[in-house]
Amino acid sequence: MLLVAHGSRDPRAAEATRALARAVSAARPGTPVLASWLDHTEPHPTQALRDLAGAGHTRAILVPLLLTAAFHRRVDIPAAVAAALESGAPMRVRTTEVLGPTADGVDPALLAGLRRRLTEADPGRFDALVLAAAGTRDARARRSVGRVAAALGASLNVPTRVSYASAAPPDAGRAVTRLRAAGARRVAVAAYFLAPGLFHDAVTRAAHAAGAVAVAAPLTDTPALVHLVLHRLSPR
Repeated sequence: MLLVAHGSRDPRAAEATRALARAVSAARPGTPVLASWLDHTEPHPTQALRDLAGAGHTRAILVPLLLTAAFHRRVDIPAAVAAALESGAPMRVRTTEVLGPTADGVDPALLAGLRRRLTEADPGRFDALVLAAAGTRDARARRSVGRVAAALGASLNVPTRVSYASAAPPDAGRAVTRLRAAGARRVAVAAYFLAPGLFHDAVTRAAHAAGAVAVAAPLTDTPALVHLVLHRLSPR
């Protein structure tokens, strides 16, 4: 199994991916689980697939550690697989769906992971919620983030808004401000991130400055995320 993360200049992100790989490996004894990155950290998935082929593996399942099916899933990952196969790697490679919403809906494990991180950040009650995501210019990807926000808000019975750290408005501070202006007294922020990094840091600063009572940590290697990765292995 090859996990493919986006990659970041922040070393905490790579360590979070390695921790997830270790957790998935522990939950799936006998299956080699490797981590790779599209940028900033080695190995790149192309090289990882070549290495697996060189070690005698003939099949691999590639799991994109992505929360939306935007450019990286549609273009970068298929290109990485194609480059590995074109170089002569004698393998069959199956790429799963991303960890975010699919045609089947929002996976309950994803919602469970988000709720767990919220509880860890503040076990008290809150009356409004912001789902903070990294951001994308892809309208379909933004709609999928909206689906997660709607499902999470419904599961907690609180009004929920989406915010983005880049590429699209509003930012977390503005989203918190709008909810407070509408009458919310305790606004929490759920982190729609797989790993810590500069974006999550910026969300945390902006949300607290706007009066949020809590900002959840990224999903990293929560049991729910491990379950979600393993669930993606089943052919759809």
